Amino acid sequence: MAEIKPSYSCGLDAAVDVVGGKWKALILWALHDGTHRFGELKRHVSGVSEKMLIQQLRELEADGIVHREVYREVPPRVEYSLTELGQALNAALLPLGEWGDTFMERIVANKTKEPVA
Repeated sequence: MAEIKPSYSCGLDAAVDVVGGKWKALILWALHDGTHRFGELKRHVSGVSEKMLIQQLRELEADGIVHREVYREVPPRVEYSLTELGQALNAALLPLGEWGDTFMERIVANKTKEPVA
């Protein structure tokens, strides 16, 4: 069976496909300072369910963004880190995070406004 390759209209389309959704950017940010085990990531990404974290990590791994290292020991240990591609993506997200920091109060204010009838 032939694998279906995605078709992108531009680079932003491809990037959003890889990092889209609420949790992936937060997972990337949690991994920016190095390798973490699953439990550490769950603590860093507050609000994410275990099921969703597993799913998002699998997708990031399939996209070549995250590396999953399994250590054959008792108890088993699994660590996650950014690949070179993941580090480059994280660097590209830094300006977006800075924009969010700068305008966070305004964003919150706009989100809490009463809808115009």
